[in-house]
Amino acid sequence: MRFTFLFLRTLYVLLVLSCLLFSCTVVKDYPVGKPFVYNNIINITGNLDKDEKKRLTNELSTYWDDSLFARKVQQFGVRYVLKKPPVFDTANISRTKLFMTGYLNTQGYYNIKFPGLDSSYLPFDTVDNQIRTTITINIDPGKNTIIDSLSFHLNNVYLDSISNDFKKYSIITPGKTPFSKQVIANELDRLVALYRQKGYFLISRENLIAEVDTTDLSLLAITLDPFEQAQKIAQAAEKRKQNPTSIVDIQSRMEADSSLALADSIYFLQYHVGHIYYYPETERYGLLGNPDSLITHSNQLTQTDIENYSVLYKKKLFRSQVLSEHTFQPFGALYNEESFYKTLNNFNQMGAWERVDYRTIVHNDTVDFHYFLTPAKKQTISFNLEASRNTGDFLSSGNLIGLALNTTYINRNVWHRAIQSTTALSNGVEFNFSQNNSLLQTIQSSLTHTYTFPRIITPFKIKQSGKTDALKTQLSLSAAYSERKDYFRIRSFVTGWGYSWRKKNVLWQYRPLNIELYSLDKLPLLDSAILVNPFLKTSFNTGSIVSQQLSFSLTYNDKHKSSNSNLIRVSLEESGALLGRFSAFRDNIYQYIKLEAEYRKLISRKKSAIALRAMGGIGYNYGSADKFGNTLPFYKQFIAGGPNSMRAWGLRLLGLGSSLVSDTSSSFRDRYGDMQLEANAEYRFTLAQFSSVKIGGALFTDIGNLWNLHEDALAPGSKFSLANLGKDLAIGVGTGIRFDFSYFLIRVDMGFKLKDPVRSANNGWLNIADFTWKNYEYSVKNPTTGKYSPPTRNNYAIQLGIGMPF
Repeated sequence: MRFTFLFLRTLYVLLVLSCLLFSCTVVKDYPVGKPFVYNNIINITGNLDKDEKKRLTNELSTYWDDSLFARKVQQFGVRYVLKKPPVFDTANISRTKLFMTGYLNTQGYYNIKFPGLDSSYLPFDTVDNQIRTTITINIDPGKNTIIDSLSFHLNNVYLDSISNDFKKYSIITPGKTPFSKQVIANELDRLVALYRQKGYFLISRENLIAEVDTTDLSLLAITLDPFEQAQKIAQAAEKRKQNPTSIVDIQSRMEADSSLALADSIYFLQYHVGHIYYYPETERYGLLGNPDSLITHSNQLTQTDIENYSVLYKKKLFRSQVLSEHTFQPFGALYNEESFYKTLNNFNQMGAWERVDYRTIVHNDTVDFHYFLTPAKKQTISFNLEASRNTGDFLSSGNLIGLALNTTYINRNVWHRAIQSTTALSNGVEFNFSQNNSLLQTIQSSLTHTYTFPRIITPFKIKQSGKTDALKTQLSLSAAYSERKDYFRIRSFVTGWGYSWRKKNVLWQYRPLNIELYSLDKLPLLDSAILVNPFLKTSFNTGSIVSQQLSFSLTYNDKHKSSNSNLIRVSLEESGALLGRFSAFRDNIYQYIKLEAEYRKLISRKKSAIALRAMGGIGYNYGSADKFGNTLPFYKQFIAGGPNSMRAWGLRLLGLGSSLVSDTSSSFRDRYGDMQLEANAEYRFTLAQFSSVKIGGALFTDIGNLWNLHEDALAPGSKFSLANLGKDLAIGVGTGIRFDFSYFLIRVDMGFKLKDPVRSANNGWLNIADFTWKNYEYSVKNPTTGKYSPPTRNNYAIQLGIGMPF
């Protein structure tokens, strides 16, 4: 108890000191004896929602006059420094007011008030010989102007028709959308993109204008009575103040001079795709590295013509078919910018070229395209050292440290068809520094060879959708060996044939054939562990897998805040559905179905972010072979704990449910489950930056657990049950520090078990007053000495990870 009291007191003192440091502002080189600007505050008043007030406050903070703004710089993440603050001058208030009014006008606010502006900078605060001035500006923007109607008058019947046909996709909803310059700019960008998909190759933002009118149309009605006219004007002014509206009309920008207007007309013509030229061996430098020079000196290259395509080269490093089949611009078709960028993206994503450039040449109503592709280095070899650590004990006792050396060889142009070949060799070891275990814990080796074809290859011809790109076919072969010292050796061979393609922001992957062969040798300590915990027996069954896999991932940004990103991923795997119908295979392959789903969201702020994640997975073994048991093979089961999942628990040290079997084991304690639920939330913030290294902190919580789907009398509490979900859920909280070196990130996280399903006291919840680093609730018999002692069970874990956890 005395240790706990000292620990809590020390923690309290550190928190108080941190608060004092964070709130400290140091002033340097200030004008002595003169009032200077120490702080700036903006208060938004009026009938606006909280989010709009927050947005305006953040935006307006950049519109202070430079001579009226206290520019503070954060140092070491714990204090702010104000250097050479400007002398306070009331004359600068009016300029700031002018800047802020201009910005608010662009956001649709025209009835702006600055209440109490004349006294906003009083009183002065004297600290030593400093005369500090905090300037507070109160702003009532009034009501925002609403766009009442949207129309199109482009002096082009077809453009007007297109605009009205696609009006439902406009970001402007008449009667609802608030006016702002950014809204108008976004609408013009949408229209330009639409027109350029319909053949208008030369049109741009400069060719369009948006005429915005806030005049009440009823004022245009002619009346002979001047008093009636004056009354209408007064009523219109009051109406604009109460409910300001505007009319937006999109028009073509044409020169008043008829000779110049004729030149402008070319921007409103439709163009067709002409001849396409490829330069697949464009060099990095020199004459053959300059696109314009290549066009001029094309006679120095060999040219191969295929219908309306031409390939110009010196060494013929690439077959012509590779280029034409990844071009989505048919000869004679109307120019479509979406197809043009799809062609560029496909060349960039293939990996055979490191840079793609282009030039266009207009001939009457056609456009010729010249694509310049600079080959990437054909063959590369790279080495990568990985390190990880997770601990269940304080100050190194019981640490697991993993090291792996990965060697990767890549050939980016196999058989001159831009086929990518990748060979990866990985060798890793895991060390255990516990005094009761051998130093070398695990050995792992794997060799993987993959061919990636930049097209879909099928035994029959399929019609490809024009809306899909990044089409790939992949053939992979992998062999692996893993030995957990004194527990087991496992050998595997995996091969598969699959496809991947992208449709807008959705990535699809389908592997119709996936074959996995496994061989397991059980070693003495695993046999002993099974004798003590017989339920482990079914977890270490091995067999063959013949499966197919399907997955998709959807990425998108929030509609109203593009800096917030979202990811949805769903994957499905089934094994034995077809072959399991034949008796010759039924007893030799696993029959199961496995489903996983994940959602991630990142809410980005200026110097912080909130990361959220939720995932669930379930696998059901429906086979009838006794030797496979009723669970998934352990290499397909779910695990929890470690640096990327439930960080208050060590790797594979959470679960199953509220079962005590693994936690009270004196030997093998790894857990594998057929079902997993997990949710994570993390607040990330910047602490400091030194040169190119950013140091960040994090506060996090993890909630989840593993379960089996079948009752096991040898492991009570391991089966999933909705009635026991609240009891079974584990909750961890913690903090971490991250070192971001731009090209990689190292993080150290420390998590505490706020709620442990196997903790008997307080329904599993942590009692801070009785906190201990280790949990001594249970004792187990040592099979060697026959003595009873508590197993190693900690109330915390320290994790070392590479990259963000999610």
